[in-house]
Amino acid sequence: MPSLLVAMLALGSLTGCWEKRIKHLSDAEFDHYYALRPFMSEDMRKAFLKLKTEEERDQYLKDQGLWEHFYKYDAETRTAIVQGAVEPGWTKDKVLMAWGAPFDKRKLTGRKAQRSELLIYRFEKHEDGSILVWEQNSKTEYKAVELFRRDVTLDDDVVIEIVEHKTWQ
Repeated sequence: MPSLLVAMLALGSLTGCWEKRIKHLSDAEFDHYYALRPFMSEDMRKAFLKLKTEEERDQYLKDQGLWEHFYKYDAETRTAIVQGAVEPGWTKDKVLMAWGAPFDKRKLTGRKAQRSELLIYRFEKHEDGSILVWEQNSKTEYKAVELFRRDVTLDDDVVIEIVEHKTWQ
């Protein structure tokens, strides 16, 4: 599992025994589960993790219409998503799969696009170099050596610009 996602796992929104079941996923399963998590309700995540075999879990994602969200991309793109390597030209769906739901979002006006928005993400950087997408009630924030944010500008659901700020302001 790539270090960004391993670190993000510690921040997961699932509680109790459901968190423990994530540890039993294969690396490939973990990758597509984590990428598809933003498109799943809490009940869907629990149902997925409750299934006993990888085949059952894969079929569940297919039955829910989620499988293609991730597997429509080639292997290189899926690797970039898993590594959180968001860059201009990406679609909103790829950003959500890579970094999850944003901390905040705003509609932008006065742009040439039909639909523009700003996605605001918060991050924690740790001594070991790992970068975690910060989530509400983070249990790792106290260990961070740096807190920063990235503002992602989307025009018509395509990343136009990513601006990094050294603080969360």
